[in-house]
Amino acid sequence: MSDIRIAVLGAGGRMGRALIRTIEATEGAVLVGACDRAGGEAIGQDAGTLAGARATGVKIVADLRNAFAEADVAIDFTAPDALAAHVAGARETKAALVIGTTGLQAEHETALKQFAEQHAVVRSANYSVGVTVLRALVRRAASILGPDYDAEIVEMHHRMKVDAPSGTALALGRAVADGRGVDLEKAWVKQRDGHTGARESGTIGFATLRGGDLAGDHTVYFAGPGERLELGHRATSRDVFATGAVRAALWTVNKKPGLYDMDDVLGLK
Repeated sequence: MSDIRIAVLGAGGRMGRALIRTIEATEGAVLVGACDRAGGEAIGQDAGTLAGARATGVKIVADLRNAFAEADVAIDFTAPDALAAHVAGARETKAALVIGTTGLQAEHETALKQFAEQHAVVRSANYSVGVTVLRALVRRAASILGPDYDAEIVEMHHRMKVDAPSGTALALGRAVADGRGVDLEKAWVKQRDGHTGARESGTIGFATLRGGDLAGDHTVYFAGPGERLELGHRATSRDVFATGAVRAALWTVNKKPGLYDMDDVLGLK
């Protein structure tokens, strides 16, 4: 089978560089396009050299059409306000999308669903294989333990992260809610301050920590009478997210249009 041609959006950022290094190290994958914001320092540089890999001959450009031109699939770990342009670029070139951008709002979700009617889209808050397995374990644990065990989710990320709770924390909360058969939006508690009173039974709590350069720590607590179950994941390098995203990109080839996630990629459904 011929190599899968991949474009990286946000190629000058930390995740973009990690993705480029991973593509270069992955058999069956080839980098054919790289895009970054106009006026950025990365524009015009060789994508591989900037990422700390070998020179690829692929220059980082600001023109989406150029970046998408030869791609079978594009990987996007940028910002929510760039999503509309990236979806439009993929639609013009028929490329599939792998979306790792967090902090998406309802309008972004709608745009992805519409795009997925004619294209393959993998969307996940976290592309770590370990986190994907963790979500499955959390869902199962929540189903077995039920609401008698209070669910609390604690996450910590680097000081530069702009959204809270993290997309991964929300995905873990959704796994708890799915296991219990409830709507997360009706059960979550994202803030506690002052005299809050006793914890309401059945709620799903979130706590957010920020500091340093942590790639991502997540722990789900199930606290019951006389015992506590902790399920967690620690990421020590962003490369784990890049590895999963490239795996998802390769998986999209010849897939029917639809909105998929890492559970699909790993065959957990």
